[in-house]
Amino acid sequence: MKRLPPMPLLSSALLMASLGCHTTWMPGEDCCEDGAGACCVQANEHTADEALAGGLEPGWIALFNGRDLTGWVPKFAGSELGVNFRDTFRVEDGLLVADYSGYEDFDGQFGHLFFESPFDHYRMRVEYRFVGEQVPGGPGWAWRNSGVMVHGQDPASMTVDQSFPVSVEVQMLGGPAEAGGGERSTANLCTPGTHVTMLGEVERRHCIDSSSQTYRGDRWCLLEIEVLGNDVIRHFMDGQLVLEYSLPVLDRGDADAKRLLDAGAPRDLDQGWISLQAESHPVQFRRVELMPM
Repeated sequence: MKRLPPMPLLSSALLMASLGCHTTWMPGEDCCEDGAGACCVQANEHTADEALAGGLEPGWIALFNGRDLTGWVPKFAGSELGVNFRDTFRVEDGLLVADYSGYEDFDGQFGHLFFESPFDHYRMRVEYRFVGEQVPGGPGWAWRNSGVMVHGQDPASMTVDQSFPVSVEVQMLGGPAEAGGGERSTANLCTPGTHVTMLGEVERRHCIDSSSQTYRGDRWCLLEIEVLGNDVIRHFMDGQLVLEYSLPVLDRGDADAKRLLDAGAPRDLDQGWISLQAESHPVQFRRVELMPM
């Protein structure tokens, strides 16, 4: 497979978004003198006044504008990039949702909604909740299950039938509504096509639980993620550190990661695409915000 040229990182360029600029670089556009080589064009995004009115602190950017999916692109297993299978990802009443009302059966249609540009050093916060019932045919482990993928592969490099991007997943899990239904941590770690290091040892387990409490029912949950290139990634729930690890790398033993490595991708992951998951249970996102670091 031909390797696509890398997109420019927007860590410093995204600061221009607080001034009302859209920071996606396109060949042939005039560039801002922001030291990152990224370009700045007017687009349908929050202006600085809108950001302040919406409660955003200085330095934070709303990746989700509360109106539509501008800046995001879907990828579903079995579909080409850009196909929003059965209108799963949509905006309803100011919320970004993964909705399965158009499904009779899940049939392995794992989906990811990618932000249009990669990042390297940032802090991200996502306010989410699980609602309703899992669509028939969804796997048992995917009940009240979603995630935020960081350091992900370019979605354009995914194969048509690929279910998950090679990435580091910050796994979001919901617990049973009743206290007697058992415990289930959230802000966990899963590693599709990757490995990380914890306590000086390379971790080869696919999923690792955080130290978070169980978040039950349909309550809103605040997840924060701190990503510092290849150095360290931290997960927070309600401001409390619940998981930390470092040195994410591609796993040559995984077929999708091996394909990327064979095409020339570096083994060490120090940047990548962000995506939100659709894994068969309805989920709503009220805020998706990022602060470059």
